[in-house]
Amino acid sequence: MDLGIKGRKAIVCASSRGLGKACAMALAQEGVDVVINGLDNKRLETTAADIRAATGVKVIAVAADITTEEGRSKLLAACPDADILVNNNAGPPPGNFLDWDHAQWIAALEANMLAATLMIRGVLPGMNERKFGRIVNILSAMTKSPRSPDLGLSTAARTALIGVSKAVSREVMVNNVTLNNMLPERIDTDRQKFMAERMVKSQGITFEEARRQIADSLPAKRFGTPEEFGATCAFICSVHAGFMTGQNIQLDGGSYEGLI
Repeated sequence: MDLGIKGRKAIVCASSRGLGKACAMALAQEGVDVVINGLDNKRLETTAADIRAATGVKVIAVAADITTEEGRSKLLAACPDADILVNNNAGPPPGNFLDWDHAQWIAALEANMLAATLMIRGVLPGMNERKFGRIVNILSAMTKSPRSPDLGLSTAARTALIGVSKAVSREVMVNNVTLNNMLPERIDTDRQKFMAERMVKSQGITFEEARRQIADSLPAKRFGTPEEFGATCAFICSVHAGFMTGQNIQLDGGSYEGLI
C-alpha cells in the first residue's frame, strides 16, 4: 500500500533509539524526510546514518533536550514546515507514590506532558494553513489501564497529554490535521530489558527467565517488535488515516482486558 506521504517532512522526538527510531525509520521507508532527535550525539549520528543508508531520504539530526524551550526551538527551526510530528520522550523512573515530591511531579509533567504539548503548539499553525498534518503521541498502555502504581508519574503525565490532544483534535480535524496516541506495552526495546533486569534483582531469577515471564503474561506470548510499532505509526500518518483522530491505539499483544 502506498501511504501517500512521500516527500513529506517529519519531526520525530527522542528517536535515536527504541520506539522513536522505529517510527523514524518506518516514515523514511515511505519517502518522508525526517528530523531525528536525541541527547547522545554519537548515537544520534549513527541512527541518522542508518536511516540514510536504508532509505536514501534526507535526515537531519538535532541534539536537543525537548523538555527545554531551547531544545524545542532547535527542533522546530530544523523543520519549520513539518507535516508530521511524532512526540516521544523517556518516562520517569518507577517509584513509590509516597516518595514523590512536588519537584518530581513537575519534572514528570515537563517531560511527558508539556514538552509534547508545546511541540504540538509549534507545528499546528503551519499544518492548519497547509491543510495537512499528522501528530502522533507515543505514550503508554498504562494510561488506559493504570495497574502499576510504581509507574504513577508517567501514567499521570501521559494521561494529561491525552486530554489535551483530544480537545485539540476536534478543533483541527476540519483542516485535515489529526492527533492520535499510540499506547505500547511490551515492545522489545531497551525499556523491556530494563524491566527484566529489575525482575532479576527482585526475584533472583535469570535474565532469560524474566524475559519469558514477561512474554508469557501476554496473550500473544511474545514481545512486540519495533518494526510492527513503526509500521503502525507510519499508517496513522498516511493519507488513508485522515478520518481518524483523537484515538488511543493500543499495541499490547492483547494484554488489555477491557471492551473500550
